[in-house]
Amino acid sequence: MKILVGYKRVVDYNVRIQVKPDGSGVVTDGVKLSANPFDDIALEEALRLREKGVASEVIVVGIGPADLTAHLRNGLAMGANRAIHVVTGEAVQPLTAARVFLKLIEKEQPGLVILGKQAIDDDANQTGQMLAALWDRPQATFAGKVDISIEGGAGGKATVTREVDAGLEVIEAELPAVITVDLRLNEPRFIKLPDIMKAKAKPIDSIEFGSLAVEAHDHLKTTHYAPPARRSKGVMVKDAAELIAALKQKGLL
Repeated sequence: MKILVGYKRVVDYNVRIQVKPDGSGVVTDGVKLSANPFDDIALEEALRLREKGVASEVIVVGIGPADLTAHLRNGLAMGANRAIHVVTGEAVQPLTAARVFLKLIEKEQPGLVILGKQAIDDDANQTGQMLAALWDRPQATFAGKVDISIEGGAGGKATVTREVDAGLEVIEAELPAVITVDLRLNEPRFIKLPDIMKAKAKPIDSIEFGSLAVEAHDHLKTTHYAPPARRSKGVMVKDAAELIAALKQKGLL
């Protein structure tokens, strides 16, 4: 069974985001870019399933400009068998990304697609759900635990424990399926130097976005970016009575 893993590049989560002076976007020049943390977790889970003998091949997929290759090499160094790079210089919204994945699914015929539940740059949390709808296959989102059982070497099912407001929910989904992962699923492995060297010999298939015949008519248009308003200074009060009086004065009580 093949496992297809989404592997998006985002501004590193340790970087303080700066908005461009003209409000047209965020500053990315000279800024550290890394794998989306949820996608690292998705890749780690796929690798563990391969190590258990559930899967035979793990393929990482990235959508982005020509210099995305170095990022995909990190996924290969982590342990993926090969990578697919869909080359485009344009920003890709969730629906377009889902359509791209559908085209790759038609070509690769994976038994499972694992994605991060969301990317930390837009926090959209939409691609996995949209892909499942377009593919007309089951989905299990916010996975905190994944068990895959294969019957007779084909088909099989995924048993997924996911976090919901009331606690934990366990669902079963027939394969092929789409799973999106949450932070508590696993701890991604560290990349070792020998693995980085081995990754240089692993294949990366480059596909031009235009060759996929994907509709790229994005429905969302961002008109302006702005940083959050600065927090006002706190107010010191002497006792509880003064606190209650201050809250009443602000109309909060």
